[in-house]
Amino acid sequence: MKNFYPAYFQQYKDLAFNEFIYKTIESFIAEALKVKSKDGKIIFAGNGASAAISAHAAVDFTKQTNIRGITFNEADLITCFSNDYGYENWISEAIKCYHQSSDLVVLISVSGESKNVVNAAKTAKDQGLKVITFTGRDKNNSLKLIGDINFWVDSHAYNIVECIHMIWLTTAIDAIIGKAVYEVS
Repeated sequence: MKNFYPAYFQQYKDLAFNEFIYKTIESFIAEALKVKSKDGKIIFAGNGASAAISAHAAVDFTKQTNIRGITFNEADLITCFSNDYGYENWISEAIKCYHQSSDLVVLISVSGESKNVVNAAKTAKDQGLKVITFTGRDKNNSLKLIGDINFWVDSHAYNIVECIHMIWLTTAIDAIIGKAVYEVS
């Protein structure tokens, strides 16, 4: 196992910490600050671990940056909308119900091919909302092709992609605050 770790952790160094990502993070921050100035919110969504990352980001954006963030992770909402509109459309329908014109949509999918997340991006664009994507795997995945600002991890390793998504999201939060260590009030 000892030989596993150096190559494994090198992937994080190579994929997450290149200077190419700075501009993308800065673009995301600029959009988030526009949302704040217009009293809008950031809508985060994904499936599975990406839903958990969405929830973490929504809470931290709300609490730490005072930019409201929401998710649609409530079981009753998911099951109701999936039952009525189909699983592939439940996030889209939630966006239609909960968005306002000053909002920003952040969609997270390792593959970038989850039908419900891709459909959500199309709906958000149809509603006139900007879409930020966090994906991995194939460079030209469906979700990334729809996004206005795209975070892409050049890896097929789900855990690595998901962890890098979390790193980039929390980096944006800390950059807005202006420091990595701060007291929670």
